[in-house]
Amino acid sequence: MKLDDLLKHTSEWLKGTGPNSDIVISTRIRLARNLNKLPFPHWANKKQSGEALQAIEESFNKVDYLKKATVFKLAEINSIDKQLLVERHLMSFEHTQKTDYKAVAIEEEEIVAIMINEEDHMRIQVMQSGFNLFEAWNIINRIDECLAKELSIAYSSDWGYLTACPTNAGTAMRGSVMLHLPALVMTRSIDRVLAAISKLSFTTRGLYGEGTQATGNFFQISNQVSLGLSEDEIVNNINGLIRQIIEQEKQARELMLSRNKSLLEDRVYRSLGILKSARIITSQETTELLSMVRLGVDLEMVKDINRQTINELFIITQPAHLQKIENKKLSSNERDSKRAELIRSKLKI
Repeated sequence: MKLDDLLKHTSEWLKGTGPNSDIVISTRIRLARNLNKLPFPHWANKKQSGEALQAIEESFNKVDYLKKATVFKLAEINSIDKQLLVERHLMSFEHTQKTDYKAVAIEEEEIVAIMINEEDHMRIQVMQSGFNLFEAWNIINRIDECLAKELSIAYSSDWGYLTACPTNAGTAMRGSVMLHLPALVMTRSIDRVLAAISKLSFTTRGLYGEGTQATGNFFQISNQVSLGLSEDEIVNNINGLIRQIIEQEKQARELMLSRNKSLLEDRVYRSLGILKSARIITSQETTELLSMVRLGVDLEMVKDINRQTINELFIITQPAHLQKIENKKLSSNERDSKRAELIRSKLKI
């Protein structure tokens, strides 16, 4: 697989399928793992970092889920390609910095991605479309078990899996769910929901994870605590919380339809009208307008556009994707123009 092939492929998490996919965009589970007897990446010298990369890459050939994965050495790809991988949620922005002996392994369906030599030697993630927490856990658990047979993993009987950041110790698991919550935002209920979440040892981030703000009514909710809990307990805790939030969003949507349907329709169709006619549009405005149109699609107000098309537009209108599609660097103004053109073509106007 080449990086350019990603542009021809719909990421698993963007397919708009799976349970509760009208509210839940995607489900992700991530495991942090380190190799025994080698310093964590931030303390390793070049030789040690190279040894970690080589050992991990060689182990992939013995794991069924990873035999067809492609390993991209970050020092060998340009800045736009790195940003493309960030935009597709295949690696973190932090992983794009100081790229010597860093890599990312990507399985061809983009369900599995493994960052090598980020904060930990391995950051293994599995992404699923919709609310598929248990399926994501089943997949990543099997991958983890296979890798543990091939690699000596740093583990303590007292602290569990040893990680670069102490907050990740224990199971070293982070489960996160990306939710689209426009009704809770529009009914001004979201602050109450987020306050309750924070009291339960969960954290809320934006579309691109740590350090990003919630835009376009997207909220990524994940557990903060992994020490002292089993993997099953973490998964069950996340599952219970997200089900409550899904129910609250559904109730908020029903309330809006019963009290302000015409106002809601107006906002949906105004957003769609701008997207269909704009000649210049920023990334932030695009996200906000697409959010309203997606709500219209989910409520069957808009019937000639499917959810997958809207989901894909959230990603392919991002800066690196636009530049990859055009096969050249674009200025900010050029991106705004190309973004509008791409949206009009996708919406067939």
